Amino acid sequence: QVRLVQSGGGLAQPGGSLRLSCVASGFTWDYSIGWFRQVTGKEREGISCISSSDGTTYYEDSVKGRFTISRDNAKNTVYLQMNDLKPEDTAVYYCAADLTGVDVQTFCVVAPKRSDDLEVWGQGTPVTVSS
Repeated sequence: QVRLVQSGGGLAQPGGSLRLSCVASGFTWDYSIGWFRQVTGKEREGISCISSSDGTTYYEDSVKGRFTISRDNAKNTVYLQMNDLKPEDTAVYYCAADLTGVDVQTFCVVAPKRSDDLEVWGQGTPVTVSS
């Protein structure tokens, strides 16, 4: 019913590229959607989010200039193009869609800390960057 289906990810070499996709179904994508990642033993962290209304984007400092978020409203899909990958990018990557209408930056920062009823989460996909 209400779900996000992720694809992409896998193994890449340092300096390489990967593209993640996330398709939403079972709900109307009215608000922000974004990408989060979680390293084993650490808390989930928002890295890039985009507003569905005007396309405003937010990037966490560590991925600025390397990652690009985009969306296709007609296909209900959000993408994350990851370039110049580094070993520290290794993590499980999750997409999530806001159900509440908070500011895009706020969503990216607080979504991992608030109730899971306030956003829809994908199942996650691992990204490994290693020589």
